[in-house]
Amino acid sequence: MGILEGSLRMMPAWEINFLGHTVSLSVLIPALLPLGIIFTGAALWPFFEQWATGDKSYHNVNDRPRNAPVRTGIGVAAILFYAVLLLEGANDVLANAFQIPLYTVTWISRIAVFVLPIGGYFATKRICLGLQRKDANMLTHGVEIGIIRQLPSGEFIEEERPLNEEERAVIDSKHVFEPLPAPEEADENGVPAPAARGPMGIARKFANRAFTETVAVPAGHEAVEGNGHGEVEGGEHAAIGSHEEQ
Repeated sequence: MGILEGSLRMMPAWEINFLGHTVSLSVLIPALLPLGIIFTGAALWPFFEQWATGDKSYHNVNDRPRNAPVRTGIGVAAILFYAVLLLEGANDVLANAFQIPLYTVTWISRIAVFVLPIGGYFATKRICLGLQRKDANMLTHGVEIGIIRQLPSGEFIEEERPLNEEERAVIDSKHVFEPLPAPEEADENGVPAPAARGPMGIARKFANRAFTETVAVPAGHEAVEGNGHGEVEGGEHAAIGSHEEQ
């Protein structure tokens, strides 16, 4: 009930006259729209993702959140949307606790219900892509182990160890969506791809671009040896403080 009460408190007192009856939009919209968006979106999301990516294969294992940036970002946006409505259901308590006018809390909620989900989506997506870059770096360089060494040249580096089989399997399990072919491209049978026409075609092109934005795993990566920085000319690495001028 908290989300419904919050929706009711955020809505202006809008009314319309329909066939001689007064329809209160400030009750109708909160009763149908917020929960309708959340539950309908959750039910239709698998079909939307299949439509946007063209991927119709079976997925019986959950993806890591970082490997599905759009899905994770939409999930965070839904949580923030729900949280704003839930908190607005207690706007009188918040106004009393923070000693600010009640209508100020309402206007903050009216803005936050749009700004926070959008900002949360983009922030979460960027974090997921950053974590993917970290995974790709671990495949090529290994895992930092916290030991700092100094090279004969004076450069300081942190030693790294290769990933073990379990750690490598987790990163290699990443599922990458293939971008849909451009209209001028042809498949293996020489059949050209259908052009993206109309609003639905354009929408699918942009949705596919969002889903296929990912950090590629280095192809043919091999387990790194030693500290992952290669051999150093002129001898082994020297421990911190051991490199002294002769």
